[in-house]
Amino acid sequence: VVIVISLILVGAIYIIFTGIHSFSEVSAKLSSRAKKHMSVLVFVFLLFKAWDYRLQMYNILFSSDGVVFGAGYTDVNANLLGYKILFATVIFVALAVLYSLFRNNYKPLVWGIGAWIAISIIFTGVYPAFVQQYRVEPNEISLEKEYIKNNIEMTQQAYQLDSVQTKDFKISESELTYAELMEYETVVDNIRLQDYRPLKTTYNQIQALRQYYTFEDIDVDRYQLGDNYTQVMLGARELDQNALAVQAQTWVNETLKYTHGLGFAMSPVGKVGENGLPEFLVQDIPPVTNSEHITLKNNSIYYGEKTNDYVIVNTDQTEFHYPMGSQNVFTQYEGTGGVEVKSLFREAIYALRFGTLKIILSNDINDQSQIMYERNIHQRVRKVAPFLKYDSDPYLVHAQGQLYWIYDAYTTTGLYPYSQPFNRSENYIRNSIKVVVDAYNGTLDYYLMDENDPIAVTYSKIFDDLFKSADQMPESLRKHIRYPQDLFKIQSNIYSTYHMDDPVVYYNREDVWAIPQENYQGSIIPVEPYYLMNQLPGEKEAEFTLMTPFTPANRNNMVAWMAARNDGENYGELFTYRFPKDQLVYGPNQIESRIDQEAEISRMLTLWSQRGSSVIRGNLLVIPINNSVLYVEPIFLQAENRGIPEMIRVIVAYKNEIVMRENLQEALTTLLKSDESSAVPEEEIEQIQQLTGEEQPLQPGQQGADSEAVQGQWAQTDQPTGKLESASSAELISQANQLYQQAQQALQNGDFAKYGEIIEELGEILNQLSRTGE
Repeated sequence: VVIVISLILVGAIYIIFTGIHSFSEVSAKLSSRAKKHMSVLVFVFLLFKAWDYRLQMYNILFSSDGVVFGAGYTDVNANLLGYKILFATVIFVALAVLYSLFRNNYKPLVWGIGAWIAISIIFTGVYPAFVQQYRVEPNEISLEKEYIKNNIEMTQQAYQLDSVQTKDFKISESELTYAELMEYETVVDNIRLQDYRPLKTTYNQIQALRQYYTFEDIDVDRYQLGDNYTQVMLGARELDQNALAVQAQTWVNETLKYTHGLGFAMSPVGKVGENGLPEFLVQDIPPVTNSEHITLKNNSIYYGEKTNDYVIVNTDQTEFHYPMGSQNVFTQYEGTGGVEVKSLFREAIYALRFGTLKIILSNDINDQSQIMYERNIHQRVRKVAPFLKYDSDPYLVHAQGQLYWIYDAYTTTGLYPYSQPFNRSENYIRNSIKVVVDAYNGTLDYYLMDENDPIAVTYSKIFDDLFKSADQMPESLRKHIRYPQDLFKIQSNIYSTYHMDDPVVYYNREDVWAIPQENYQGSIIPVEPYYLMNQLPGEKEAEFTLMTPFTPANRNNMVAWMAARNDGENYGELFTYRFPKDQLVYGPNQIESRIDQEAEISRMLTLWSQRGSSVIRGNLLVIPINNSVLYVEPIFLQAENRGIPEMIRVIVAYKNEIVMRENLQEALTTLLKSDESSAVPEEEIEQIQQLTGEEQPLQPGQQGADSEAVQGQWAQTDQPTGKLESASSAELISQANQLYQQAQQALQNGDFAKYGEIIEELGEILNQLSRTGE
């Protein structure tokens, strides 16, 4: 481009200043010296163009014009030939320029340029189109088979799918028993009843505790708590300066006083309290632990996901630490984070950097003060290593009493031959780097986890002071590394097509898979990969895995599931388990449909959502266990005015049976141990029917005569009324109405703590009414 522009500009200058000899004849002639100069520029341009054609020969490896990404039959046998001929042609034209330069004969040059244009049209347009239409398309499978195979192999290599271990998952013909299920105690105890989406709201409602604290994100991890390997949800309690009272949003408060968040909240995924709220392992301000295996030391958060502004610590102002009743507790920073503000010169530099003279004028800043900026970890890691791509979800880790952030970083390129791109520009990805950010000091450690990644290894050689080997990561942190969801999503999407190794099967799309769908808050969305404590077939211990199910394209039954291992030396191993083709295994969307079609469950969900609250259907989890498949979906109820989601039911499905109960233990017992076959308890069905005046069970989607009244009974009341005594029908009806009003108010307030009491109370009233009617 530069040479072409130079050629045009030089030619124009020669014509304007030296080339016009006779205005009367309106002719412009270049001088001999000008022609030689122009000829040299043309010669140089042609040499570069020849080299461009040479490079284009390699560029066909990234062609997207064929049946697959990469060079196809037409590219190799037509386009490649065209580039070779054009390369030779341009070299000939360049020689013609030299001939013209020394012989002052430009006819060979003119003929050469004409031949170049003609050959370019023929061999980059006409001939490839002819080969594609009349040679390839009538014989596409046989001619493209070799190139499809290249595409499959290189795509699998680019996404590390060539190491996926494929196994059969045979569904047992015998029924899964409760005793067999309890042999997988760790798996059952860690079934994820807490959904991170409503749980974020719950944490903010009951653990933020002050308006200026917030939980920006809820993360999933696992901890060894004594003998129990426990999957948990946890979130950092960060300080949001924008949430301070308006009158408190002063420079001193925002820069010197309110400098950090404090602690975190943690709850096991499989335990829910009687009120439908999580049971906490770590909670409150100052943080307290309910487990002897969790040690809390320094839990101040100066670097996080909400720390967007600069602060200055170790000033004459003490920092706000946490509230204690009507008083506040203050502290001073004792770490190594930030830059020392030692002199007036530095104060002036930072005053200019942050656009305020207060840094110079403040009497609170002294020689020991440290200024912290770029504290948001999303920005911080990108400032240090902008050449890496970063995961969308850094997660909090508590190790040795301290808080850290672990950030997954990726190396990517779009220049991997034959590999199918996962976006418009990239077709290779590796999670070769783990970044650890100290939440207190802000230090960043970049660990090279994959020494087989040539891109990451090259970066480590260039920036040898930045990267550390994986062996240098402390064991307390190493046992918390996770297989990243973002990478797993890309791999599972690619694998849904590229699990087909046979080029003919791939060409015909005979076995394309898809990511299934689920119902979340009334919307049908793709199932997200989810972390699951699982005991893989053939293994003796439960382990932390990342999993996703697969269905056939345009079908809803499940055909396979894929798992990534996270623990110890097995980290990064990928497994795919295929279900037998002659057995029907329900997919997530089919289970969702069956839940909707279950009359009693559908009716209860509808009634709950009609007034004053919204029903949140959590992640539908597919849980492979003991050659069987369980499906678990927690149900949350969220009052509109208070907004605290509380888990009120658990739906469990196995084969053709679906039950909904108050807790997981009851649901599993009913499903696998008892002879009860109803989806909801019989007493609840009878109470609904009596309140609505219905004699027969409702059909799916049908509502009762008085659904408003029925909705009230499923709330809980703050006021227990004691045992019922003998009363007339009118008195019983009056008591029922009072209970209904109390239940309705409790429902609107989002208070379900005494749900069992109101159900028992209403049951006794209805029984007495029934006897009175007799």
